[in-house]
Amino acid sequence: MELINRIKRNTSAQLFHEAKNYFPGGVNSPVRAFKSVSGPPLFIKEGQGCRITDEDDNTYIDFCCSWGPLILGHRHPGIEQMVIETVKKGTSFGTPNRLGNELGKLILDNNPFLEKLRFVSSGTEAVMSAIRLARGVTGKNKIIKFEGCYHGHVDSLLVKAGSGLATFGESTSAGIPKAFAQETIVLPLNNPKLLDDALQKHGDDVACIIIEPIPANNGLLIQEKSFLECLRLKCYKYDCLLIFDEVISGFRVGFTGAAGHYHIQPDILTYGKIIGGGMPVGAYGASAEIMSHVAPEGAVYQAGTLSANPVAMAAGYAAMSALLERNFYQDLEAKTKTFVQKIQSYCDSKNYAVSIHQIGSIFWIAFATERILSADQISPASMELFKVLHHELLQRGVYLGPSGYEVGFVSAAHTEADLDEAAQHICASMDVVFG
Repeated sequence: MELINRIKRNTSAQLFHEAKNYFPGGVNSPVRAFKSVSGPPLFIKEGQGCRITDEDDNTYIDFCCSWGPLILGHRHPGIEQMVIETVKKGTSFGTPNRLGNELGKLILDNNPFLEKLRFVSSGTEAVMSAIRLARGVTGKNKIIKFEGCYHGHVDSLLVKAGSGLATFGESTSAGIPKAFAQETIVLPLNNPKLLDDALQKHGDDVACIIIEPIPANNGLLIQEKSFLECLRLKCYKYDCLLIFDEVISGFRVGFTGAAGHYHIQPDILTYGKIIGGGMPVGAYGASAEIMSHVAPEGAVYQAGTLSANPVAMAAGYAAMSALLERNFYQDLEAKTKTFVQKIQSYCDSKNYAVSIHQIGSIFWIAFATERILSADQISPASMELFKVLHHELLQRGVYLGPSGYEVGFVSAAHTEADLDEAAQHICASMDVVFG
């Protein structure tokens, strides 16, 4: 199908051409290059509420929300005010500051799954630190991860399954020594039998099992609670630690994330930029006993010059305070569910092979009718359908992340009118996809 642009993208195209002189592929993060969709990537100059505007002055209803953190939308007044007030006093000191204390207390007072935490500057850094902590606490080396879960560009986690099931991983990036990948065992999701086989064979040297409890980096692969409970029990049995990577689900499906949603206590939790209201922030946390292993109390070293910088802490305090408002999550989930159901009902009435997976304010459009629990169920051919959908939505003023494997997010700034408008555009675009 020939994809025809009905909107101007000339300025974005010019900026992208220029950017290729400065950055690999013209971008500072690979998915931004629009390789999986059509045309040049959009250069965004402004956001307000649930909408973003590109350099060609096209405006879109935004369901990417900076890949999730902007749960309050763009330019939330409370966040903006606190950031401006803080910047006037300085941006970074490399010292402790009062705002770090205040945000740390706010989170810990409202999250019973944590006793202490450490702020870092990204989700990848949080996961990297959590893995090191697990190894330091247990004295073991190997980790178990799951196919379809992404944990940042950490060497030992940027791996895929080997040639057989329950095998050591193979790196998915150049520059990662084979020995690093050999410390990682990659298993399929939702397969307790293979998990047990791997632990029986390697359990004496497994430091931790890490999982996105709500996998949302390769489709939205909502797992059965029983599988997560199985992980918890196996970690107890084999004396290894359970890490919930909640960089996406943390503070998104609820203030206590997936741990609270499923009522499962992991040993270590990692979080991402939602803590900072869009500023570069991450965190990892655990019990006071486990966190006592982190320097300067313990022997597990981890440091960061910009960790808990006052600007990020100010933005985070404003954001987290808003999330604690009465019925915030219930209202956001209800809006998202109504939005998703409108699109799903339309697709069902047309017999389109579409299923929209949703939990909390996260959704994912899959070009399949069955429930998808693992990455290998996602047909690569469906990405061509998504390419058409993405293109048509841009023409109609709706922005999804530029990959069919990525999820969408609804923010508190999306009104019912915004969501009705977007649903109509998505339904009309589906007619083109299946036309």
